[in-house]
Amino acid sequence: MTILIYSLLALGIIALIFGAILGYANIKFKVESDPLVDQIDEILPQTQCGQCGYPGCKPYAEAIANGDDINKCPPGGDATIQKLADMMGVEAKPLAGTEGDDVQEPVKTVAYIREDECIGCTKCIQACPVDAIVGAAKHMHTVIEDECTGCDLCVEPCPVDCIDMLPVQPKPDTWRWQLQAIPVKQIN
Repeated sequence: MTILIYSLLALGIIALIFGAILGYANIKFKVESDPLVDQIDEILPQTQCGQCGYPGCKPYAEAIANGDDINKCPPGGDATIQKLADMMGVEAKPLAGTEGDDVQEPVKTVAYIREDECIGCTKCIQACPVDAIVGAAKHMHTVIEDECTGCDLCVEPCPVDCIDMLPVQPKPDTWRWQLQAIPVKQIN
């Protein structure tokens, strides 16, 4: 019985020593981050999709803080661009790649898994940054369309190539009237 008490006491002392060392290291080696980067990162959608050209939302937030354009995030859309413009005190521009009259707005796509071809390998589930794919190992998978951002990260890891990126079909609750700008004549 005394051996058990001594061993528990020794483990407790070791735990206290390591806890003190870790606490000191946390204070001594703390890395201060830029508060502006943290604020920008909170606005971004956190899909980590890479469509902006950066490996995730935090690196893109750092780039914005260093002067990069605020209009490179397709999953965030116009709402995110407007929030970033308000915070940074710059003009909100259209989403990158949609400027000009001859350039059409990019078509929002969503992943579609051909379930009869799916082998249930779960590689697409692991690649999805927003957990929009559901399924179990060795069973078919499917995509939750409302959650999918169309980042295209699930297509490449699929070993049987059963994932297609299809345009989102409008539904009654998502359909919007496409208004054309009417030129206004000035009265002199």
